[in-house]
Amino acid sequence: MSPKMSTSNPHAARQRWMRLCVLADAASLEAALPSGAMEGEVDWLRPPETGLVMVQGRIGGGGAPFNLGEMPVTRCAVALADGTVGHAYVAGRDRRKARAAALVDALMQRPDSAPELERTLLTPLAKALAAEDAQEDRKTAATRVDFFTMVRGD
Repeated sequence: MSPKMSTSNPHAARQRWMRLCVLADAASLEAALPSGAMEGEVDWLRPPETGLVMVQGRIGGGGAPFNLGEMPVTRCAVALADGTVGHAYVAGRDRRKARAAALVDALMQRPDSAPELERTLLTPLAKALAAEDAQEDRKTAATRVDFFTMVRGD
C-alpha cells in the first residue's frame, strides 16, 4: 500500500502527510515535534475527544451499503499563533496521537517548519512503511499458489 503519492496539489500533499501521521504511533509523532510545541503558542480549538462513528460495508464491492458497526475515533483541532489550523481524526482512543497529529498538520502548513518535519518525521515514516509493505509482499509471494487449467484435445 505504498504507491507514490503526488504532491503537486496541496490537497494531495496534505492527504499524504495525514496518512503518515495516522499510520505512525504517538511517540514517534511527539518525538518529531519541535521542543515545546505542545505547550507553546497553541490554542486548542477542539481538545482531543473520543466518539463513535458508524462504519459501513458493501458485499463484493458493488452491493448495497450496510451498517457494519461502530468504531471509536478521536478528533482534535489546534490553532497556532499565526492562525494556522490543524485537524486530526485517528482511529481508536489515543488522545496523545490525535493531539500530536493535529500539531503536525498545522506545522506542515507553515513554510518555516514543513521542511524540517518532512526530513525528520515524514520521510523516515514513509520509508519504514514501504519496508513493511515490501516484507509483507515477500511473505505473501512465498505462499502464493498458481492455478492453471489443462485443456484436453477435442
